[in-house]
Amino acid sequence: MSKLLIGGRWVDGVSTDRLVDKFRGEVFAEMAVASPEQVDEAVAGALAAVEASTLAPYERYRILSAAARLVEERSERLIALMRDEAGFTRADGDNEVRRCVQTLELSAEEAKRLHGELVPMEAGAGVRDRLGFTIRVPRGVICAITPFNSPLNVLAHKVAPALAGGNAVVIKPSNHTPLSAVELCRALIDAGLPPELLALLHGPGSAIGRRLLEDPRIAFYAFTGSTRVGREIQAAAGLRGTQLELGSIASTIVCHDADIERAIPKIVNAGFRKAGQVCTSVQRLFVDRRIAGRFVPRLVEAVQAAKAGDPADPSVVIGPMITPEHATRAASWVREAVAGGARILTGGTHEGSVFEPTVLDRVDESMRVVCEEIFAPVVSVIEFDDVGEAVARANASPFGLSAGLFTSDISTALRTARLLRFGGVHINEASSARVDAMPFGGVKDSGFGREGPAYAIREMTEERLITIAY
Repeated sequence: MSKLLIGGRWVDGVSTDRLVDKFRGEVFAEMAVASPEQVDEAVAGALAAVEASTLAPYERYRILSAAARLVEERSERLIALMRDEAGFTRADGDNEVRRCVQTLELSAEEAKRLHGELVPMEAGAGVRDRLGFTIRVPRGVICAITPFNSPLNVLAHKVAPALAGGNAVVIKPSNHTPLSAVELCRALIDAGLPPELLALLHGPGSAIGRRLLEDPRIAFYAFTGSTRVGREIQAAAGLRGTQLELGSIASTIVCHDADIERAIPKIVNAGFRKAGQVCTSVQRLFVDRRIAGRFVPRLVEAVQAAKAGDPADPSVVIGPMITPEHATRAASWVREAVAGGARILTGGTHEGSVFEPTVLDRVDESMRVVCEEIFAPVVSVIEFDDVGEAVARANASPFGLSAGLFTSDISTALRTARLLRFGGVHINEASSARVDAMPFGGVKDSGFGREGPAYAIREMTEERLITIAY
């Protein structure tokens, strides 16, 4: 059973919830549920720990580096765990573990590199014999609230930079995937982290999350999830710091001069890995009309070759969605689009939580498969006549997390990248392209702030100016 981590100890909750295998629907574990009083106790313990902490930057580096090695050594256990609680195929689980290792390593290095700046005090008129510089200091208690679709690496992107910057962390993972968070905490503690600097709470977001938002002792909230919840967090946080990675309707544009051999496998991977349940999954695929006749059939053929089913089967590329209800909702959106004139080129059906990879065309912007985040293995093909039209239609979304662009023309690539209003634009990559060292985050309703250890650590620390007159 997954327990709670409070005050440096693993403890029971006030009740338990059952955890269900995402493919078979069978109970495989239990999750402890925290009481409001335990939430308060967890925050109090984290605050006391960070105020008493004497961990130097090099010690944080050593701990995070050791945790990376432990996660790497425990990869088989973690892959099997995420198969059950998240429905990940082996490829998805292996990628999640490898990226978590890299995130821990990058954060370890940033612990040694955190620095301030020298301020040119004497640049002011009449200023003499003054020295000024800044330092970075911990904010205090960081609250990390994470989703089910990346239960290990997204959590590492919040916890590791926070610890590297000298903070304590209170974690509220998704109820679907609490065990991955338990394992990351165990790795950090086994690596030498004082356990009091971590707290782990399970339970419904409506109760646990709200209690955390109401606690003024928390200095900063790092959240990945829906725009609706992000707005609630921002409203409750007030003047406290936030890093919000929110909803998305990711677009990828394929120009007439694109390298099709390169584009199709990247688009298929980006559209359907993790059953399409990634905020940067290709949802809207804009294809130049001049090549659509040869591009789309080849895309469909590649999608049909991607097998969906039991994530324990090595031949399966697309595992189950997180619940049968999520699959049913996505199927209803597809049926609604078809009723409005869309055409299913492949897929469109589901059995339980397993949704067949689906490609639609003849869609329009009023359909929910286009204008709302479907979070399912469904890609809508939209043909365009010139790249300016594609850019305008991609930008028309209220979201702006990530976009991809395939072209062989460097001028088209650079001009278009400036025009696409997204947090990241990836040339000759699909919208989900990511390296964990890069700054990752959105604009508009996709939130603000940046993940990536070098960027997150600056948000999770405060800049303090120090001046000296001599």
